[in-house]
Amino acid sequence: MSSPETAKRLRAAVRTIADFPSPGIQFKDITPILGDRVLLGDAIEALAAPYLDAGVTKVAGIEARGFILGCALARRLEAGFVPIRKKGKLPYHTHTEAYDLEYGTDCVEMHVDALGAGDRTLIHDDVIATGGTALATWRLIQETGAEVVGFSFLVELGFLSGRGLLTEGRPIHSVLHFE
Repeated sequence: MSSPETAKRLRAAVRTIADFPSPGIQFKDITPILGDRVLLGDAIEALAAPYLDAGVTKVAGIEARGFILGCALARRLEAGFVPIRKKGKLPYHTHTEAYDLEYGTDCVEMHVDALGAGDRTLIHDDVIATGGTALATWRLIQETGAEVVGFSFLVELGFLSGRGLLTEGRPIHSVLHFE
C-alpha cells in the first residue's frame, strides 16, 4: 500500500479539467504523474503492493489509458500484459463482451489466446467511474477459464459508485479516491 505521504503527493499531481470531454464533466488528468519519474514509480508501486504475492500471471489493461500504467504494473508483478480493446481494434480472433451505456451499448474484446485456465489475472484501468467497462472485462475474462484475482485503479470516482458493480468478492484496489 502507498503511504499517506505518497498518496498525498500523487493526489496533488492530478489535475481536474472542467467540462472535458463534455460540459459538466470534471476530468481527472493523470498526465502530471506520468511525466514525473518519481511519481510514476510511486504510482506503480502503490498499484502493485496489494498483489505482489497474489501470483498474478497476466494484467488485463483496459483501453486506452489502462495500457499506460497496466504495462508497467505487469512488469512490476513479473506478469504478462493483455490489452482489452474496443470492438474491431485487435487484429486476431477475439472474444467479445457487450455492456450497456447510458444510451446504447459498447463492446470490449481481447484475443482468444490471450488468457486461459491457470492464468491469474489482475484487471487494471486508470480510473473507475461507473464500473461498466471493468465489469464487462471481468465477464470477458471469465469466458476464458482464467481467474480474476482483483481489480486495480489509480483513481476512483466514488460519487459514481462503480465499485458497487464489482461485487463478485474480488479485491478492488484504488490508490486515489475522489468523492
